[in-house]
Amino acid sequence: MAKTKTIFVCSSCGYEATKWLGKCPGCNEWNSFYEEKMASGSAGKTKEKKAMTLKPLNEVVGKDAVRTHTGIGELDRVLGGGLVKGSLVLVGGEPGIGKSTLILQLCDKMQGEGKVLYVSGEESAEQIKIRADRLRNS
Repeated sequence: MAKTKTIFVCSSCGYEATKWLGKCPGCNEWNSFYEEKMASGSAGKTKEKKAMTLKPLNEVVGKDAVRTHTGIGELDRVLGGGLVKGSLVLVGGEPGIGKSTLILQLCDKMQGEGKVLYVSGEESAEQIKIRADRLRNS
């Protein structure tokens, strides 16, 4: 089985480092490193490049994304028409404004669309379960 090794390569001069560096020691460019995965197996080393190219925003072609409606009208409006497959939405705000309740309602409505993963950095599984049960019974 091939092992994967991560290296960081300067997009300006090709300097390679084992960790991300803010300033390239080879050419003194700032923020020029990109991550590259190297797989080494029996056939030798191969590189998977994730090259990053800089473009002015007016040269980027926008594509309409397929959106999945959440069933929560205002949330769909804020998200530009719904959730985009493969995207990540971070919900933030002051304590007690209803973030967890909103996300649990969203999870309940979206469960028919595929798998749902609820990640919480502050609440225990028991707290989430109590809130979910309260929402179902209301």
